[in-house]
Amino acid sequence: MRLIESFKKRKLILINVFLTLYIGINLIGGERGLISYFEKKSLYENLINEEKILNSDLKNLKKKIDLISNNDLDYLDMLYREKLRYGTKDEIIIKLK
Repeated sequence: MRLIESFKKRKLILINVFLTLYIGINLIGGERGLISYFEKKSLYENLINEEKILNSDLKNLKKKIDLISNNDLDYLDMLYREKLRYGTKDEIIIKLK
């Protein structure tokens, strides 16, 4: 009985303690908390880096498509020799990478 009476007297203090704990726990670990914020921030940075890589690959592919569509003979010759392993008997082919 004394426990119940002491709770009734300190009701405001207990409510404040529980509300503070609830807000603190959700601030740190909730869906919109600090931990979730840092996880989403790292995911966002990874996506930005991936987008940069994909954009550079896209620019390279557009450049190659332009060279092919404009019938650039040097580029076509390079593709022909590289893909089909073509060369004359007196040529020495050195592949650099």
